[in-house]
Amino acid sequence: MKKKVRFGIISTAAIAQDVMIPAIRRTSYAEVAAIASESGKADQAAKELGIPKAYDSYDQLLDDPDIDAVYIPLPNSMHAEWTIKAAKKKKHVLCEKPAALCAEDVRRMIEACEENGVLFMEAFMYQFHPQHKRVKQLLAAGEIGEVKYMRTHFSFYLQDRETNIRMNDELGGGCLFDVGCYCIHSTRHILDAEPVELFVQSRLDPHRMVDVTTSGWMRMENGVFAHFTCSFDMLPQNEYEVIGTKGKIVVSRAYRPDVDGGEGRITVATADGSGREETVAGDQYALQIEHFSRAILEGTPLLYSPERMIQQARTLDACRTSMKTGEIVRL
Repeated sequence: MKKKVRFGIISTAAIAQDVMIPAIRRTSYAEVAAIASESGKADQAAKELGIPKAYDSYDQLLDDPDIDAVYIPLPNSMHAEWTIKAAKKKKHVLCEKPAALCAEDVRRMIEACEENGVLFMEAFMYQFHPQHKRVKQLLAAGEIGEVKYMRTHFSFYLQDRETNIRMNDELGGGCLFDVGCYCIHSTRHILDAEPVELFVQSRLDPHRMVDVTTSGWMRMENGVFAHFTCSFDMLPQNEYEVIGTKGKIVVSRAYRPDVDGGEGRITVATADGSGREETVAGDQYALQIEHFSRAILEGTPLLYSPERMIQQARTLDACRTSMKTGEIVRL
């Protein structure tokens, strides 16, 4: 039997129990070896999910010599602290997005992992779905001519606002960090370019002072204009659109095709009135785990490099600066 990466799960968060643990089990390169919680929920979660070990503190899990890597779905404000602690214990780290609340913290996380010889990756799972590779193939083939504009949108209506950590500013809440980061990331990923200036505005919740709707404009280094909108106040949408001189491409299940059985949908429309729809299937969460695990086991390079993680954080820093100042920010 080939070696598998033994994952420890730091937190009993819903995304870990409902999504990531099942995804790990759908791969042949990883297994769930332990789970930890500091709220007394680890034992129950381990019993329900069939996980061999349970710990009542994150430090106890990190001290387990049988753990190769950790998955961190803690509140955003805790990512930097526990990634650095895990690195010092020689554990590879797959950390939920956003990696941290500022670019400087992301740099510290990367440095800690590099100093301790472990891999670190921010868990933007959507990028592993093969529909995005197909979009890039279509763009490279000139299917829609020269790209001029990209629009992204990720939203849902948040119900449990009284207790949800997404509404807690001290924990790194707000829709920009929760779903807008996907818009930023996919713009950079699909266009293979970084923003050189941006302008962002938000509507804040008057009681909790976190952004519940945020919209922004970016000018990319390749001259393409991009616009994004994210929200806790709108019906569920997760899509992007790329417009060129000869047509456009719409990806209507851009970030969560898993809720539709993993089936991505790409619509191509051209100026001459022709068009078609392509479906592309993929298990993005399992593909992410497989990619990260193979990098650990076989030394294959990570698709998502430390430099690109820092650029993502720098862009989010600039967005927050523009939100606060009401001014254009140049990167």
